[in-house]
Amino acid sequence: MKGQFTGRHMAATMIAFFGVVIAVNLVMARYATSTFGGVVVENSYVASQHYNRWLDEAAAENALGWRARASRTADGRVAIALAGVPKGAVALSGDARHPLGRMPDQTLQFAPDGKGGYVSRGVLPAGRWRLRIEVRAGGHKWRTEQDLM
Repeated sequence: MKGQFTGRHMAATMIAFFGVVIAVNLVMARYATSTFGGVVVENSYVASQHYNRWLDEAAAENALGWRARASRTADGRVAIALAGVPKGAVALSGDARHPLGRMPDQTLQFAPDGKGGYVSRGVLPAGRWRLRIEVRAGGHKWRTEQDLM
């Protein structure tokens, strides 16, 4: 009989099937571990105890209605334009984190630019960064995060 399905055919089919499944799993695991950009805490239990307080702080910060827009200057520094922040003494600081962890975190200090905005004192290396910005003004603290390309 021509075209008979034998045990060898079944073995080859099973090996091919599971070979594809294992190969896909290995590729997906490799992508998952090489692109993780999440934040890891030292002790997740302790962090969970602060969760409701963090939600309350975020709600109070959102109620302020402050906004920030970050951009790069031609010389590679970070410029921040603030909206809704009361005039007067404003303290602005920030951290730049590389989303894939390939470059070390950068602490940013800002100075007024003379036009109502702020510019970082140091240059931020080119690339994609996640900025954590903190503004203190009028007895309030406000934080935000945004991507900077």
